[in-house]
This record gives sequence, C-alpha cells and structure tokens, in this order.
Amino acid sequence: MRPTRRAVVAVLAAVQLALAGTAWVDLVRRPARLVRGPKWIWALVIAVNVVGPLWYYRWGRIPAPIDDAAAPGPGARTPAATSAGSHPEGLPAPGGTPPSVTATTPE
Repeated sequence: MRPTRRAVVAVLAAVQLALAGTAWVDLVRRPARLVRGPKWIWALVIAVNVVGPLWYYRWGRIPAPIDDAAAPGPGARTPAATSAGSHPEGLPAPGGTPPSVTATTPE
C-alpha cells in the first residue's frame, strides 16, 4: 500500500473510532427513555462503519427536555453571589472587591 493511501486509511480509521467511541459513551450515559428503541440494538448499529454512529446521532437519540426549574449547575452565578459583590467561596466576583481588601482613605 502506498504511503498516501495508508495515511488516508489511518485518518478514516481514527474518525470511525472517534465517532463510535463518542456514540457508545453517549448511549451508555443517556437514559433509556431518551433513546428510540432498545439500547442494545443501537450499540450494534454504532459498530457499522462510519454510518452507524451517524445514524445513532440522527435517529437514535431523543433530545433531552429543557427543565426551567432545574437548579443551576456548579459554577453558576446566582443573584446572591453577584449582588453581594463576592463569590460564595470567598473569591471576588468579576469587578468586585476581594473580601480581604478594605477601602481606606489616606490621612
């Protein structure tokens, strides 16, 4: 096999493995109610060359509903943290004054 063809095959193999790996991880982490059909069938479909993962991403997944009442995730800015001017862990908020620095006037 010529070096150019060998490089093309290597790139396509890497793309195939990356697509399949990310699709399998998504399939394992996704609740069964958000997958169209049995998960074991999609696990087999994902193994079909490059088209399997693409089929899974296009037709196998049901979009997760957006829950407006969900609690903010880690690192989310809350009104209490921003209105007080400091981070809940004692770090300064963007544009805020660090807790250890106090305003002084020169005498």
